[in-house]
Amino acid sequence: MSDFIYEKDADGIVTVTMDMAGQSANTMNARFVPGMQDVIAKLRAEEDLRGVIFASAKKTFFAGGDLNDILATTRADAETFAYIEANKAVYRDLERLPVPVVAAINGAALGGGYELCLACNHRIVADDPKAVVGLPEVTLGLLPGAGGVVRLTALLGLEKALPYLLEGKQAKPQQALSEGMVDAVVAKDELIPAARAWIKANPDSQTQPWDRKGFRYPNGDALHPRIRQTIQVSSAMLFQKTRGLLPAPEKILDIAVNSMRMSFDAALRMESRGIVALMTTPECKAAITTFFFGMQAIRSGKVRPEGPQWKASKAAVLGAGMMGSGIAYAHARAGLTTALKDMEMARAEKGKAYSQALCDKAIKRGRMSEEARAALLDKITPVTDDAACKGADIIIEAVFEDIDLKETVIPETWKQLADDGIYGSNTSTLPISILAESCPDPTRFIGLHFFSPVDKMKVVEIIMGEKTSAETLRRAYDYVQQIGYMPIVVNDSRGFFTSRVFGTFMDEGMQLLQDGMSPAAIERAAWKAGMPVGPLAVSDEVSQVLSQKVRRTHEALDARLGVESDFGHHNTASARVVDAMIAQGRGGRHYGGGFYDYASDGTKSLWPGLSQFAQGNAEVPMEDAIDRLLYRQAIETLRCLDEGVLNTEVEANLGGIFAIGFPAHTGGAIQFIRGIGVDAFNARAKALAERYGERFAIPDAAFDRLRDSAAEAA
Repeated sequence: MSDFIYEKDADGIVTVTMDMAGQSANTMNARFVPGMQDVIAKLRAEEDLRGVIFASAKKTFFAGGDLNDILATTRADAETFAYIEANKAVYRDLERLPVPVVAAINGAALGGGYELCLACNHRIVADDPKAVVGLPEVTLGLLPGAGGVVRLTALLGLEKALPYLLEGKQAKPQQALSEGMVDAVVAKDELIPAARAWIKANPDSQTQPWDRKGFRYPNGDALHPRIRQTIQVSSAMLFQKTRGLLPAPEKILDIAVNSMRMSFDAALRMESRGIVALMTTPECKAAITTFFFGMQAIRSGKVRPEGPQWKASKAAVLGAGMMGSGIAYAHARAGLTTALKDMEMARAEKGKAYSQALCDKAIKRGRMSEEARAALLDKITPVTDDAACKGADIIIEAVFEDIDLKETVIPETWKQLADDGIYGSNTSTLPISILAESCPDPTRFIGLHFFSPVDKMKVVEIIMGEKTSAETLRRAYDYVQQIGYMPIVVNDSRGFFTSRVFGTFMDEGMQLLQDGMSPAAIERAAWKAGMPVGPLAVSDEVSQVLSQKVRRTHEALDARLGVESDFGHHNTASARVVDAMIAQGRGGRHYGGGFYDYASDGTKSLWPGLSQFAQGNAEVPMEDAIDRLLYRQAIETLRCLDEGVLNTEVEANLGGIFAIGFPAHTGGAIQFIRGIGVDAFNARAKALAERYGERFAIPDAAFDRLRDSAAEAA
């Protein structure tokens, strides 16, 4: 019982303080169940026990299960089921004690931690915004398997419970109180006294509501007309949101609904079977690997160069177009003073107005106050003079994607940089090493590729040039985190990582168009694959004009350097279709129409003229179309990793999801390959290459290295 501090006072109330040895947080580790069994046995042996309080010696209350154990689980067998049942049995034993039990929640109680609270008769939480409660297991491809689905449904009723179960929502103290997830909110130092006082005032409150005779579910059971309607609507909305690609939400909804149709203990066993089934799914492994351990690696700085933390206090953004305006807003929202420069004051002021419009929208939605808007806008100063940027810790060049323009702007504005400041270019495809030739000190020059719209796309691709110093990389990494964005570090190449991969997605949509697949079926294949937008629709948003300009820019760069790069080498359909579309006045949404026609009421429909691009009338199976869209991106990501453009699988996976929209349920492109199996993926890629072209071919050596890296990690 070294992990549990057991103290009994003169009133017969026992306080059990959880303090897992050698850990910063309390978790369901290998010692948890035996320790809890010992605690419960000792409580049962007490002769004059009047009540029990569960508290924590850590900053958080309880963090839940050990995800490493879940990752290591490969079989949904009787042994795994027994393990889950043992974990939740201690909670059932706890709520069957003959005295009232109180959870004194001093900090975050999530997952298994909140399930422990649910097994208590009364829940008191500290008045601290960090003391959140919730069941986020669904975000990890799991379900709350220690009674969370069954108990929360019984406590709140189906309607109120579903958002917390299906979305993994977390509630701060006051919201948790109003929702009925906790029973009281007190000051942190009043937690234990308040728990003792409640036990003394409620000596006969030891029976849980669901164990009382005549228990009724709040707002009705599964047969109630209103609840039956909720079930129908929830099922439809869930499929619309997940597209049937995420097994966890479907399983949770099924268990929550059916738990109301059977005995409580039978429902708990059904819940155990549900989590066992989910633990071995590719979706679960992907979510834990990418969204828990991957995000943890990024946030903790595991891929950040070592050195002291750096913080910018003054910034300048050059170019008040859509990207520059968005970057200025991101700065201001993080409290970073920014000069927003353009050639004309009207354009610079229009750039600031972009931030005001975003603030106004936030105020309308109740997410921002007038004072907060004024403070944010005060951080942005529209300017036209370079001197106004003097002393900036960081300058972000965000002018048009034109190498000649950038090579003019960079040296002109460099002199305004602070002596130890860094200079970033918001280029999406142009080599940083070449742009660095135009600045006085290439060691302080780096690529900082934001994504549009900047206020929603919270990721930045940091591109290392050949001469960029580790110090500059560290400062750029800190800057990106300072403004609340996710840094993804890559090495210099044509198109870097994200633009290369994104280009393959758009191209494969056009390849399918050439093969004779109907445009509607192409967009449907992308939907079924889990992409946020179809390749034809997203091509219109990017615009054919920009796609053509990027290609021609790199052709001109090849001519200037006397080389023939392989950037976009396989994107043959894009070159043919885009040029023809532009020639017919179909430049994209911004230009009045492209693959789609756009009506004045905001609706859109596929342009009938797309049939002209079909070079054949091939019957492309939907399964092939889905695989082609995903495999093209995964293969290009693997190429980037194999070539050293990408440094880590973590950044490959998270960058692909958050910057490009690679389906989140896969855990990212490299995790997608691992989820299928390296050899199985390779075999399928070869089959696609034989049938559809060499763009799906990749050397076996790349797969060998991927296989070897997995063995090393193990």
